[in-house]
This record gives sequence, C-alpha cells and structure tokens, in this order.
Amino acid sequence: MLAFLKILARHVHGRRVIVIWDQLPAHKSTLVRDYLRTQRHWLRVEWLPGYAPDLNPAELLWGNIKGSELANRCSEDLADAASALRRGMGRVRRSPTLARAFLRHTGLSF
Repeated sequence: MLAFLKILARHVHGRRVIVIWDQLPAHKSTLVRDYLRTQRHWLRVEWLPGYAPDLNPAELLWGNIKGSELANRCSEDLADAASALRRGMGRVRRSPTLARAFLRHTGLSF
C-alpha cells in the first residue's frame, strides 16, 4: 500500500486527493497509518464500512470484467488470465460513461 500511495503522490503533483478504501487489513497497517498521518496536507482517506460491496465501485468494476473478459475463461496460465484482465481494464478505461456508472451506482456523492 505504501508503494501505491507514494506513486500516487508523484502523479497528483500536490493536488488534494481522497482515497476510498475498504477495510482490508493492509490498508490499516501501522506503516500505512503512520504514513497517512504525515500526508494529511494532500491526502485524505475515507473508509467504507466493514462489508459493503454495494458501496465499493471497484466491486462493480471486477464484476463487469468477470462477466465479460473473464466469463467462462479457462486460462492455460496466469499470463493469459492477466492479459484478459488488462483487456477488460482497458475497455472500461476507454469508456468514461461506464466508469462513472460504477461510481453513480454506489449512491455516494463525488
């Protein structure tokens, strides 16, 4: 998680960011909490309830890809499955309306 946050910091160039996270233990580790405390000038974390897949747009993203590129797939190896996943992520990335629909579906205000 720390690597992700540090890369994010380089990409946002000082702009303020809100990260919406689920309750995955890695998101709440002591190292991550300590880092977050030092980054409050640009980074805020909002936590989803313990189990709330309906509020997590990432769950809708994965469901969409599992229903398309990964549906009924029997990959020969991990590289094949990863390739299909990348295709699905690319498809969603190219469709801003689809990505926004995942956010709208949660009912959260953005």
